[in-house]
Amino acid sequence: MSSGLESTPVRSMFTALQYYFLTKIAPSEPPTMNGSAYAGESKLRISLGDKLLDLIHEKTVIDFGCGEGDQCLELARYGARKVIGIDIRNDLLERAARKAAAAGLDDRCDFRTCTDTEADLIISLDSFEHFEDPAAVLNSMYELLKPGGLVVISFGPTWYHPLGGHLFSVFPWAHLIFSEPALIRWRSRIRHDGATRFGEVEGGLNQMTIARFEKLARNSRLRLEMLETVPIRKLRHLHSRITREFTTAVVRAKLARPA
Repeated sequence: MSSGLESTPVRSMFTALQYYFLTKIAPSEPPTMNGSAYAGESKLRISLGDKLLDLIHEKTVIDFGCGEGDQCLELARYGARKVIGIDIRNDLLERAARKAAAAGLDDRCDFRTCTDTEADLIISLDSFEHFEDPAAVLNSMYELLKPGGLVVISFGPTWYHPLGGHLFSVFPWAHLIFSEPALIRWRSRIRHDGATRFGEVEGGLNQMTIARFEKLARNSRLRLEMLETVPIRKLRHLHSRITREFTTAVVRAKLARPA
């Protein structure tokens, strides 16, 4: 039986070989998730739908993982009484605050890294595949939600989506074919932040799958009321409970804090 030490050179050679292939086949400009799928559309309306937007009026809403705050401004325009955007990056929060001031909505929009304000509704759009500790996030959401309040989550792509590796998906499912060390080494040629694993890259990737999210939601103190897997359009005829990990474009979920 080979020892771990004996297998290390083999793994190193395998990583080097994969890295070599990546340098030959990867595009010079890696893929990005730039939100172009929402061009000319309301990301908030697509993610939440009209029925949930109707619940926003005169309510306190938290946008968990708000980024630059675009959805927060839209929530305020839809009639939310107070919108609190939460994010871990201060540079994004500062940009969000400037946008709110320029739009004349800074009296209803607040941006911070944490809050103790209880909300009627919490939304999280395109963030759950990035949270370092998604179970802790669900627990925080429970604590921040008023009894009877709702959490609405929409995110994608999940890990088994053709582009679930984001930048690492140099071609469909490449992030599943190549090893993490090889992909991280390839990334170091174009990003110089010292990341050594998927979770350390900008934005972070927690390799979220549909099954993992569903388990996290059901094991949380929140009650999972709805879980929808929206199929990739070109693969919709293959989409089923069995194939959903590989054919889902977006996951939508609604959770509630029992009254």
